[in-house]
Amino acid sequence: MVATNSVGFNSKFTIYMVACWLLAAFGGLMFGYDIGISGGVTGMDDFLIKFFPKIHERKLHAQENNFCKYDDQMLQLFTSSLYLAALVASFGASKACNVLGRKPTILLASTFFIGGAALSALAEHKWMLICGRILFGVGVGFGNEAVPLFLTEIAPVQYRGAVNILFQLFVTIGIFIANLVNYRTSNMHPNGWRVSLGLAAAPAVILFIGSLIITETPASLIERGNDEAGKAALKKIRGVDNVDAEYEQIKEACEQARQVKHPFKKLMKLSSMPPLIIAILMQVFQQFTGINAIMFYAPVLFQTVGFKTDASLLSAVITGLVNVGSTFVSIFSVDKLGRRKLLLQACVQMLIAQLAIGAILKAHLKETGSLDKTLAIVVVVLVCMFVMSFAWSWGPLGWLIPSETFPLETRTAGFAFAVSSNMFFTFVIAQAFLSMLCHMQAYIFFFFSGWIVVMGLFVVFLLPETKGVPIDAMTERVWKQHPVWKRFFSGEGPKSYPMA
Repeated sequence: MVATNSVGFNSKFTIYMVACWLLAAFGGLMFGYDIGISGGVTGMDDFLIKFFPKIHERKLHAQENNFCKYDDQMLQLFTSSLYLAALVASFGASKACNVLGRKPTILLASTFFIGGAALSALAEHKWMLICGRILFGVGVGFGNEAVPLFLTEIAPVQYRGAVNILFQLFVTIGIFIANLVNYRTSNMHPNGWRVSLGLAAAPAVILFIGSLIITETPASLIERGNDEAGKAALKKIRGVDNVDAEYEQIKEACEQARQVKHPFKKLMKLSSMPPLIIAILMQVFQQFTGINAIMFYAPVLFQTVGFKTDASLLSAVITGLVNVGSTFVSIFSVDKLGRRKLLLQACVQMLIAQLAIGAILKAHLKETGSLDKTLAIVVVVLVCMFVMSFAWSWGPLGWLIPSETFPLETRTAGFAFAVSSNMFFTFVIAQAFLSMLCHMQAYIFFFFSGWIVVMGLFVVFLLPETKGVPIDAMTERVWKQHPVWKRFFSGEGPKSYPMA
């Protein structure tokens, strides 16, 4: 059955279209697996004995400060080095997306990630471990640049939010699978950690195969002068022959894009600032919710509040399952409720959870000893409440909104800034969290709570609603009609478009 959406574009729900969505989304699973695997591996005794023996010795001393037993810059560098590499790689990925296309860039991402998995699993020295993380990082940088753009560009406008959120859904599935793997390999002595790191190659292999099956996006083909191939690709993913209206809009956007010879320079112009500022702030706020501090170090955090190693890994599995399930809420509601409502509701829920965790740890967790069993379970429940709200809001929308708000001429360059900002602040949190936990103790949760308040104000005053607006009509329909951002287009009179 052919559907015509609100802007007059025809499409049919086809198996091939869904296959393209799912295969590309394995880039998210690849990223999520790495997020989840890092915290579990750094909590394994065999891994610590081989690479960080001083931390293992410190961990064994019961009188050691609960908040500081894992405070080590090299241990944090194991996790965070990936994100520095991804930050740098994202700009190379932007160029690759423009010159080669989205599809080859996805293939390159999987190749780097497979190399990182092999080197990490075979590591005998710290330098091998860190080099493996860097290869992981290059793969993440390329994948996180290309996959959300690919999903946004091939999705029909009425499903764009849900399709893009497949990336975040697969991130959460990757985290959950990683937590399960860690739970099983923690008792595989002495090489369980090698299995955990080596299995990162599995989603990368699927993405590699998928990158050979999926089509290039019509926008990428037309932008690079392959108009006929672009129209054929559009017909293939829409499942209909009558794609003239959508094809003409993409072609017009590509004509404008070709006139821009230096997209990064164009991105610095005043009229390009609204989507750029929003894209960067979304990444800053996504990380300063504290989510990656929890997801990276969930097993370590649960050990800190009194769980044994197996119990802490099982608790991380539970939070991972909550993460996956809650992301489905976003998939089914984002194109109905819109972006702003989900973000604002989540701010309230995350704020309550963070404040409650901080209050419990401040009142009941001393530098030695642990929480009683009931309070420890309450902390796990609150962490799940926090993860739940993040998973249907700031997690997926942090990727969706930047991928849909840039015009085609600055889309890959602008999204490169979004990816690099995400990687930079992920690096900051990953590198600093265990030290912050040591020095700030329970107050770290109040620190993140303050950021959540700022995020809520940002949504209220600065974030426009983009639900149902074609990506190549954002400038006219969104930015030029927003009470704050329209001032950046003072030299251009807005055309008469109704708000979607």
